[in-house]
This record gives sequence, structure tokens and C-alpha cells, in this order.
Amino acid sequence: MIILNKEEMKRAVTMKEAVNLASEALRLYTSGKSNIPLRTGINIEKSNGNALFMPGYVDEIHAAGIKIVSIFPDNHKIGLPAVPASMILLDANTGVVSAVMDGTYLTQLRTGAVAGCATELLSRKDSKIMALIGTGGQAKAQVEAVLSVRNIEEIKVFDLSNDEAEAFASMLRYELKDFQGNIKTSKTSVECIEDADIITTITTSKIPTFDGSKVKLGAHINAMGSYTPDSRELDEVILDRASLIYLDTLDGVLSEAGDFIIPMENKRFSKEKIMGELGELILSKTKSREDENQITVFKSVGTAVLDIVTAKGIYEKAKNMNMGREVTL
Repeated sequence: MIILNKEEMKRAVTMKEAVNLASEALRLYTSGKSNIPLRTGINIEKSNGNALFMPGYVDEIHAAGIKIVSIFPDNHKIGLPAVPASMILLDANTGVVSAVMDGTYLTQLRTGAVAGCATELLSRKDSKIMALIGTGGQAKAQVEAVLSVRNIEEIKVFDLSNDEAEAFASMLRYELKDFQGNIKTSKTSVECIEDADIITTITTSKIPTFDGSKVKLGAHINAMGSYTPDSRELDEVILDRASLIYLDTLDGVLSEAGDFIIPMENKRFSKEKIMGELGELILSKTKSREDENQITVFKSVGTAVLDIVTAKGIYEKAKNMNMGREVTL
């Protein structure tokens, strides 16, 4: 098997290639060509953490694997990532492990990529202003993904900590060397989303991150952070105003995302308003934006099909490029 680190993975697959892999993954999932159980979560209360186990098999590309991702918020106190993860890819012919790779970077890449896929399919093609709410470990990939599919001229950043928002904006200015637009921070979420064509939220918030009544007509929203029944980034107002609502996986979102579970329990939202899975749009089974004033929403809680398809793509390119450290157990 080979071991791949973050830098090798970055060299193997670009963000635009990852967006295409995400599209392929959702197509395969919605087509019924994968076996993806809902993830298993285990509370580790003594350490204020959660461990998530995400296995699956994708028949058409004959790939199997499991991602183990943990959420340990206190890790920053000891200089470790708050969301450490590892991806194990199996040779589906033999069951032998073919690769172990950095699951933290894989999560960042595929989560950004699936938002990029939704943005490409649902946002206005003339979108110029992106609003980003949340500046954690997955935020940069969200920006990179949107930039890979739209000609953005301004990025507005908001975080509950203004210092963290400023630090993140400075990092973007330094690392996005090809971006010629303006990157600035906002004091409030209302200021951040004002005039935004694309709004991306990437938080673990327990309460809605912005006022849905302030979203301009024609905007597209990627809700990428919340993934538990008691967390939410979207309020009922934006769900009511949205013309099109798409999900990465119907079962996953309706069983895990408080964005929908809470308003449904309060009789403030009906699942009948959901257009379907993004894979259905990729397969041309449902409709996309029909006019410039429609508000569109994409909600993702993550799914192992994204990890497996993306990991397989990285593995194959890395092998062709003679990257990775080969080990034998």
C-alpha cells in the first residue's frame, strides 16, 4: 500500500478535478451504484469528542474504503487539528488496503468540491460577490472551489471572532496569488451577505448564521457546516424564500441536519419543498435555475461516496505520478 500526505494529494488532484469527482460521486450515489451506509458516530465524552466512521463501496468504479473522522474541539489547545481524519482505501478485488491518506485534507477537498459542484449547477453564471461565514479548517477549500467555477471579484468574510476573520482574510490574500479581486472582512453576518451572489456557511453553529430575509434575489447558498440534529446554519425564512433546494443525500440530510429537522418538527417546513438530491440534477432528472431572481440552496452533511470516489481519483493519479511512500505490513 502507499501512504499519501497532504502535499502529495494536492499535487495529484486540482480543485477543479475534485469538483468533477464530486459530481461523479453524487451521480453514482443517486443512480444506486454505491452502497453507502449512514455514518456511525461514537461520543467520546471524557475528551469532549466524537469519532465518525464512514464506510462504503462504489460499484461502477469498484472502490471501497472507510474514512475515520473525529471532532475534538479542544485539540487546538495542544496544537492539533480539531478535526483529524484518516482515509483507508481498499483494493476491491482482494480487500487488501491499497492506500492510507490524509483524511483531514481529503475532507476539506471533497467538501469544498461538492459545494463547487452545486455552485456551478445552481448559481448565476454572472456571480461576482462571495460571502463566507466561518473561517475554520474547511473554509479555504470552500473559497477555492467557488473560484474554480465562477469569476468572483470580491470575497467577504465573517466570523464570530473578528480577529480570526482578519487572520483568515490575510491568509487568503497571501495564498490565493492568482486572485485579483478584493478580500475583506465584515463586522456582522448581515453586512457579509449584503449583495452577495454566493453565500457559503461552514460552521458548527447551533443557531442560524444569517437572516434569511436579507438575502438578495438571485443568490445561491451553500450550507456546508452543520451535520447534527441540534445544529443549524439556515433559518426558516431562507428555506421559505428559496425556489430550489437540493441536498447531497436525502437520507443523510433529513436524519442529521438540524437546518431541516428543527423547522420540520416545528411545522415550519415541509420536505415536499425539497427538489431532491443534487445527483438528480446532475442526471438531468430535475430542473435547475430558471430565472435570475430565484434563490437556490444546497445543503450537505457529507457522505462517504464523496470520500471514496475522490480518494480513488487521488490514488490513481498519485500512482501514475510515482508519489507516496510504499509500505508493506
